[in-house]
Amino acid sequence: MAQRYGGKFSPKPQDDVAPDAGAFDGARPDPVGARANALFLPPVVFLVMAYVNVGTKPLPIAIAAALLWTAAAMLLREGLRAEDAYRARKVARRPAFPRKIAASLLTGLGAGLASWWNEPGLTAALVYGGIAAGLHLIAFGPDPLKNKGMEGIDSFQQDRVARVVEEAEAVLEAMAEAVRRSGDRAMEARVEAFQKTARDLFRTVEEDPRDLTGARRYMTVYLRGARDATEKFADIWSRSRDAKARADFAALLDDLEQNFAARTREMLANDRTDLTVEIEVLRERLQREGVRLDG
Repeated sequence: MAQRYGGKFSPKPQDDVAPDAGAFDGARPDPVGARANALFLPPVVFLVMAYVNVGTKPLPIAIAAALLWTAAAMLLREGLRAEDAYRARKVARRPAFPRKIAASLLTGLGAGLASWWNEPGLTAALVYGGIAAGLHLIAFGPDPLKNKGMEGIDSFQQDRVARVVEEAEAVLEAMAEAVRRSGDRAMEARVEAFQKTARDLFRTVEEDPRDLTGARRYMTVYLRGARDATEKFADIWSRSRDAKARADFAALLDDLEQNFAARTREMLANDRTDLTVEIEVLRERLQREGVRLDG
């Protein structure tokens, strides 16, 4: 009977090897694309036109229109990022402030003022402003207007989870800013990998707020410690390129990532255990009621 050779340098069969996560596993493109960034161009062009015609047309109206367009472009960027975060989660609240809708309204106001600046008249200003606002809303869509995945979830517990997750996300962003300051691209990638593992933990807690008690220390104390360590590494590496500090920081990230992943797996295993118990209780209840269950 043939046996598979298992020497030290022998290749292992594909089904025995756990697939490694790719470098871009879990990565998402920046939701602010070229279309949104291009909206910063019209106010600049409009101000140049206003400066050329400064002697014949009122400059303050042109400046006000340009400011409204710029504010609309900035609101749109924030709205797109908020929508991307909303879509990435299975459980999420709608944005508290509808930034994309507000951006559409500001775009319409800016277009109305620009029309008024070019040819004073209320009718033309209303028409052009309404068209601009409508086209903006069609192009980028409205903000999410309802909560997602929160049916049957205790609102008090969900609010607690939302606050903790929001604080944890702020800590992750601070980590990213600190490691970017170091200029070490490899460590930036390591921090991004840890962020993905941490966010897997966040999503698990969001889906079942009962897990918050067991995960709170990870999402507060451990994350803040990771942020402080990242800031210290960035300061040391930017000054002295200390290889030992870099190796120590990489080892810390490895430990954190493993512990966060293990905690997430443990919570998921507990959820499956709870489900099995609920199924068994239901089966016993149905059998007591005289319902026959095959299998």
